[in-house]
Amino acid sequence: MDAFEEVPGLRLKAWLSDEATERWGAVYLWESREAADQELPSRARELIGRDPDIGEEFDVEATVEGRFVLEQLSRLGLAFEQA
Repeated sequence: MDAFEEVPGLRLKAWLSDEATERWGAVYLWESREAADQELPSRARELIGRDPDIGEEFDVEATVEGRFVLEQLSRLGLAFEQA
């Protein structure tokens, strides 16, 4: 996960999982198309032993931030709670 903190143009990467179905995935939010096209420091194939089943791209139509208490989203989630 640390390597992703140094990826230029990456605004957010959220790792997702569903323990019941043993499915996992990630959502990336990029500053630009050029940033999204770069090679990423991923160990996913090494950790799960295969390529992802699905890969899709979408354009961002709009963004908004609501009211929030947490100033930063980085380093939150189950992976950091288990440490």
